[in-house]
Amino acid sequence: MMSDLGALLRKAREQRGYSLEDVQDATKIRKRYLEAIESGDYKVLPGSFYVRAFVKTYAETVGLDAEEVLRLYHKELPQPPSTETATAEPIRMRPKRRSVQHNDRWGKAAVTLLMWLFPILIAVVIYVYFYQNKEPNTDERDPGKITEETGSPTPSPSASVTVTPPPTVSAAPTPSTTPVTLTLTKTSKSIKYYDVANAEGAKLVIDVTAECWVQVSKKSVSGEKLLYETIKKPQTLSYDLTEPLYVSIGRSSNAAITIGGTAVDDGDKPTVSSKFLFTPAAATPQ
Repeated sequence: MMSDLGALLRKAREQRGYSLEDVQDATKIRKRYLEAIESGDYKVLPGSFYVRAFVKTYAETVGLDAEEVLRLYHKELPQPPSTETATAEPIRMRPKRRSVQHNDRWGKAAVTLLMWLFPILIAVVIYVYFYQNKEPNTDERDPGKITEETGSPTPSPSASVTVTPPPTVSAAPTPSTTPVTLTLTKTSKSIKYYDVANAEGAKLVIDVTAECWVQVSKKSVSGEKLLYETIKKPQTLSYDLTEPLYVSIGRSSNAAITIGGTAVDDGDKPTVSSKFLFTPAAATPQ
């Protein structure tokens, strides 16, 4: 007999058009565990701790509020074993006499070191003072003596030097570029809605670094799918942001999203499916 929680998860999955294989690819949870969750047969799962973790991941993948689902159906889920232990008798700590003696020894050593360093410091200050204020060498500073020994060069009357001013170069105007800015307008059903300003000519880039499930659709989750598969090798996906784009990534820590070079915060949680709807400022989602 299917449990109330299992019926809720199954209904949300079917509304999104996901099969159990799709959820398995997105969450990396075995299909037989997903079937056990839908039927309420939690004994099949490896332990009570995994039940709550699997249910939370399943709910997020099908677009439900995981925390609300766990709160509403907490009585139906098996509870993890109690970790409470008997109150241990407080341990009586002995006074740290050795530590105090050790600190006293170091304090005496520091005082002795300062007593030796103080006269050395005074000697260094005196040496620097006399070195900076000693009389300069008259042989090196007397300009008359330098003139007598070396003589001043006599310019040639026939030589004429014409100085040509450098040509005036007008600097080319530097094109001004306005960076793309992202504004989070709301979060609904685990989907983050962003308005993208200065998006003209910008690219939505998804850098996949490890295996993860990716969906890219036009305008909404149920719109025309541009991509709907599990990416198994590192690669870079790029799309023109000329209209609203829906992006869903399972294992969001294995991929990074940028728009026009501006990074998008995806939460970076390895077991969470991150979902976004990016709308260019000039476009209106249907």
